[in-house]
Amino acid sequence: MFVVTGGAGFIGSNLAAALEARAPGRVVVCDALGSGDKWRNIAKRELNALVAPQELAAFLDAHAAEVKTIFHLGAISSTTEKNVDLLVANNIDFSLGLWDWCARRNVPFIHASSAATYGAGENGFDDDPSSAALARLRPLNPYGWSKHVVDRRIAHAVESGAPKPPQWAALKFFNVYGPNEYHKDGMRSVVAQVYPRAAEGASARLFKSHNPAYEDGGQLRDFVWVGDCVDVMLWLHANPAVSGLFNLGTGKARSFADLAGAVYRALNRIPAIEYVETPPHLRAQYQYFTQAPMARLRAAGYAKPFTELEDGVARYVREHLAADDPYV
Repeated sequence: MFVVTGGAGFIGSNLAAALEARAPGRVVVCDALGSGDKWRNIAKRELNALVAPQELAAFLDAHAAEVKTIFHLGAISSTTEKNVDLLVANNIDFSLGLWDWCARRNVPFIHASSAATYGAGENGFDDDPSSAALARLRPLNPYGWSKHVVDRRIAHAVESGAPKPPQWAALKFFNVYGPNEYHKDGMRSVVAQVYPRAAEGASARLFKSHNPAYEDGGQLRDFVWVGDCVDVMLWLHANPAVSGLFNLGTGKARSFADLAGAVYRALNRIPAIEYVETPPHLRAQYQYFTQAPMARLRAAGYAKPFTELEDGVARYVREHLAADDPYV
């Protein structure tokens, strides 16, 4: 069986759907569903089991012989989360506990890091896995720091020769967009936030630039289609000799204005954008540029091209956001 933590979340539910298509009845989702619509992300799945996070350790011990791979995508993913103790428990302790379990049980471990570990990018975006390189990074918020702690602990374990899973991969996801992110509210991608206004013919609202090096709407991000992220994880599973820390973006930074414009064009509308002040409490943590060097993943053997921004946005808009049933 395949265990997907965060399997009812955005990226996790897309992965769960792809795994189910390849191995019906063998997918286990670990997640907390709460009282909102997050359950809809897995409503179409025929799962082997749905496990609450606090019950996962006992479940894994009871089914250790059946677990083929753990895909650990569960985390508090809000970049504005201020409860650091909550981040430590969920993003650090939980992750390292799963690493240790996979090392003891000889189970592959593929998990989510984040581009938020790079901070403002003043030290670049190179996915150098060494402890020395990781020590130079300065995340801007507690979320990014929580992911960075795990990256550094794993680097130390690998370099010191401590027990490790037979395969491990940490993926530094950049700006992922696509279906099943609807429950994320303010943390949804800009595509999902622009779409309702574009669909009704209103102007999209983007943050003004407060950096003279970037014009309004010219802030740059590496936007990556969620289907590409799933393809990389499936490729890693199919190539157990590949381990390491890898960026997961497209390698091409695009502007927020490009992204918003692609939403309008997918609806056959002329782009209309107005710029609003960035809230003061976000300005100190704001990234003006991210771009994922993809040489390490390419060198490891991943050869599939990444989806162009306009193609991914058009697919998202037409096949999901504008559909009666937007879920995968």
